[in-house]
Amino acid sequence: MKNLLTDKIFSATGADALVVTQEDYRFYLTGFQSSFGVVVADKNGAKFYTDSRYLEAAKSKVNEGIKVLEYPKGESLADLLKGYSSLALSLAKTSASEYISLKNAGYDIVDSTSAFELSMAIKLPDELKNIKAACEVADKAYLALLPQIKEGMSENQVAALLEYEMRKFGASGTSFSTICAFGANSSVPHHETDDTKLKFGDIVLIDYGCKVGGYCSDCTRTFLFGDDKKHEEFKQAYNRVLEAHMLVKEKFTAGMTGREGDAIARDYLKQYGLDKYFTHSLGHGIGINIHESPNLSPKSEQVFENGMVFSDEPGVYFEGKFGIRIEDTVTLENGKVVSLTDSDKSLKIL
Repeated sequence: MKNLLTDKIFSATGADALVVTQEDYRFYLTGFQSSFGVVVADKNGAKFYTDSRYLEAAKSKVNEGIKVLEYPKGESLADLLKGYSSLALSLAKTSASEYISLKNAGYDIVDSTSAFELSMAIKLPDELKNIKAACEVADKAYLALLPQIKEGMSENQVAALLEYEMRKFGASGTSFSTICAFGANSSVPHHETDDTKLKFGDIVLIDYGCKVGGYCSDCTRTFLFGDDKKHEEFKQAYNRVLEAHMLVKEKFTAGMTGREGDAIARDYLKQYGLDKYFTHSLGHGIGINIHESPNLSPKSEQVFENGMVFSDEPGVYFEGKFGIRIEDTVTLENGKVVSLTDSDKSLKIL
């Protein structure tokens, strides 16, 4: 019995064999997480080679239709693949040394990256189930975090608490390093969380996500820690960003391009002179990786389809003053945007 997923991607490449050494692509095909292994798929089926550390677990957990074998001790990858003429590798993810060794061994190399990106962009039911679970955990953890935030805590302490709550609710880990930014630090879109202490009246921006079953969630919330009545500009901008975020959910549909989705938010912000402060794209695909295909950007001509999962994250950033980002993980169902993270986005004042 063949594995349908590996067979589909192998067939799309046109090579004699599909060869996968990358951890994320291996997991996508096998459903098994490991730090070492090679998937080889050809016209006869698929095999997963790994070492003694994973062999027992792999035999019980690898997806059906993929044969599990111990990687031959002392053999190079070129040796393992003897008998093939052309190999499909992801050139975007293959190291130069691996590529050169296979080329020097006489193999013709075909790029498999687009085959993986096209397949991974549309989530299967089990993938959606895991992403939804990761989003539910992120929402619960955020709500559990809020009453624990106290004046004098550092960004690192708040981030650590949130990560603890995500694990407590069932996450295996974070999707990425949690971003927690207080006050003017929020004006840096990817601020490196540090020991800045929280003060009354601070703007707080937290960008966070977790993994469940190997799949990611991604969410950003911005709020005030106490209202010192000095944030009218911030409050007005917040409402504009929130409206841009909600307009995307209302107007973006299957069949539109990433460029058109980005324009929904960007054009709205432009009416208020805020587009020049929107310094990144509207969103990115989410799955096994926190950033994957498809993308919503001013240059993206990718057509969006049902089953795709991506972020809706407009933001504005005023250097040295403050930043605002409002982000949900969303998907397309029946042609419409459905939010998977959905904690309250109205401006919160703790």
